[in-house]
Amino acid sequence: MNISKSGYRVFSANSSPACAQLAKKITERLGVELGKSVVYQEANRETRVDVKESVRGQDIFIIQTIPRDVNTAIMELLIMAYALKTSCAKNIIGVIPYFPYSKQCKMRKRGSIVCKLLASMLAKAGKTQNGARTSVRSPGLLQFPRGQPEGFTIPDYRNATIVAKSPSSAKRAQSYAERLRLGLAVMHGEAHHSELDMADGRQSPPLSRTSTGHTGLELPVMMAKEKPPITVVGDVGGRIAIIIDDIIDDVEDFVAAAEILKERGAYKIYIMATHGLLSAEAPRLIEESAIDEVVVTNTVPHEIQKLQCPKIKTVDVSMILAEAIRRIHNGESMAYLFRNIAVDD
Repeated sequence: MNISKSGYRVFSANSSPACAQLAKKITERLGVELGKSVVYQEANRETRVDVKESVRGQDIFIIQTIPRDVNTAIMELLIMAYALKTSCAKNIIGVIPYFPYSKQCKMRKRGSIVCKLLASMLAKAGKTQNGARTSVRSPGLLQFPRGQPEGFTIPDYRNATIVAKSPSSAKRAQSYAERLRLGLAVMHGEAHHSELDMADGRQSPPLSRTSTGHTGLELPVMMAKEKPPITVVGDVGGRIAIIIDDIIDDVEDFVAAAEILKERGAYKIYIMATHGLLSAEAPRLIEESAIDEVVVTNTVPHEIQKLQCPKIKTVDVSMILAEAIRRIHNGESMAYLFRNIAVDD
C-alpha cells in the first residue's frame, strides 16, 4: 500500500521493545510504514514526544502497550495524542490492548472510578476514539493461528472442558464453550486460608448484645457469613481443564483452582487469559503449581516472566489489531470481525 495514499498513519507511543515489536507486526500486516516519532525521557524524568512527519488531515492510530511503569506509559500516550492534535491530525484513535486502571472501574465506598478519569483525560488530550479495547477477547484465542512462530495449539482440545474460576466468570466461559462446542464446568466457594489471613475480622460473629427493657425477648444468635469450600460443578475427570479469564495477575486463585481440578481427575490444566500482567511472585508460583501451561497474548510485555517460568506461552494478536485498524479507518463493522471468526482460525 502506498503510504501517501493510505489516508492514515500508525504510531508507537512507547519506546519499549515490546511496544515497538507489536507496532512493527501490525504495520507489516497493514502494508504501511510505522510513523516516524521519538519518545524519550529527559534528565529530569519528563516525557518528550517529537513527531517527525506531517500528519495533517490523516487518521492517526497510536499503539500503546502498558509496561510495568504504568503512569509513564499514560503520560507518553497523552503527550503524543496532544502533539498529534496540535499537528492538525483529522482523527486520533488509541489502540490500547490493555487499558490501564481497568480494574478500578467501579465505585468503592469513598474511592473513585479511575478508569473513567483516564478515559476523560485521553479524550481531552485529543483522542476521538479508544480502539481495540476488547478486540483481542475472541473465542479464537483457544485455537491460535497456525504458522505463527509463537503460536500454540492443544492437540486433543476436543477432550477439553472450559472452566469458569468463579460464578461471575461463568458467562464468559459459556461463550467460549458454546463457540468451541465443549463442555462447561463452574467452580464456586473459596479456599480456606490461615488464621493470619482472617485477621480482618470477616469471619468473626457480631458481638452479642444484651437487650434492655424487654426481658422476655430473646434474639437469635447471628452466625458469621462463611462461604463453602471450593467445589466444581461439572465433569472434568479424565479431561483437559481450560480455565478462562481476561486478566491473570495474582495467581493464588488460579493455583488453588488447579489443585482442585487435579483432585477431580483433570489430567492437564491450562490457564488462558488475554492480558498476562503476572505481577510479584506469579512466575514462581506457576512453575511450582499443578498448572501445565499459561497462555497469554502480547498485549502486555512479559518477557522477564517468560524467562523465569517456561510454562508461560505467548500468542500474537497483531492480526486482529491490524484488521480492527483497517475496519475503523474504512468505517466497516467491528462486530463482523468477531462474529465471523471460524473455529479453525
